[in-house]
Amino acid sequence: MNKNSKLPKLALVIPCYNEGAMLKITIEQLLRLLNDYVEREVIAANSFALLVDDGSKDETWQILQSSSNHFIKAIKLSHNVGHQHALIAGLTYVTNQVDCCISLDADLQDDISVTEEMIANYTSGSQIVYGVRGSRETDKAMKRGTAQLFYKLMKRMGVDLIYNHADFRLLSNRVLVELQKYKEVNLFLRGLFPQMGFKSSKVYYKRKARIADQTKYSFKQMLHLAVNGITSFSNFPLKMITYIGFAIFFCSFIISLWVLFVWTSGRAVPGWASITLPVYFLGGVQLLALGIIGEYLGKIYLETKARPRFHIEEEI
Repeated sequence: MNKNSKLPKLALVIPCYNEGAMLKITIEQLLRLLNDYVEREVIAANSFALLVDDGSKDETWQILQSSSNHFIKAIKLSHNVGHQHALIAGLTYVTNQVDCCISLDADLQDDISVTEEMIANYTSGSQIVYGVRGSRETDKAMKRGTAQLFYKLMKRMGVDLIYNHADFRLLSNRVLVELQKYKEVNLFLRGLFPQMGFKSSKVYYKRKARIADQTKYSFKQMLHLAVNGITSFSNFPLKMITYIGFAIFFCSFIISLWVLFVWTSGRAVPGWASITLPVYFLGGVQLLALGIIGEYLGKIYLETKARPRFHIEEEI
């Protein structure tokens, strides 16, 4: 066995959605990185980057077709399935084809220079290497604040998350194989991998500003991801309904004693406030409870159908 055969075969997995303005820059930097790693014998010569077109409506697929070579592979999903499912499609595709893979976003705001440290950690025995942001200086104040609140909230609910880690990570093929056993439709990969329990390590980096175009991840999508993460890994919202119910019962008992006292003292005065306020309060609590229960029921409904998470239309 020659020296090259011992080098890890690496796949870079990059989901893309309407990244036409950025994609050529991304591919150029990925090619430069892979060439450098192969020349310096960091990775095997047959390593590659897999770009997943998540049903883009711009020229993303045309750019991928024209850029295809031995380092650049691509698959096209038949329709837009969302970032997490597109990422799963890429991870599934490279399973058993490589020794390890690194997932990252197409905007390359994650610092790809630290991938060498990730590979070094993998060769030292780590099955998962998390890319962790050292700071959130490039984020706007609102996004930074909501992100930090989300991580703290998940921690309070008992969900094991890596603080300031998104989807920039290295996974060994062993982890990829185990990942195929998870068939749920409602995916939250940031909570899934820490739960697996494989040997892991962290690599810290500074997130860069976006070079071109604007982020495709809207506030609505981030909110959906947060709700999905909470409801996929914690039943705390359901327990919260019970806690609120006990609190309301206790308050109602105290108010009942007060009303009884006022009535027996002969000072009772009929008033709309004592009627309308409890009605509005209890109505709001009931709607909140039904909404939380409905969220969990909706997830059960989607899981029981067990439909495919993605369809590959084309590959190059």
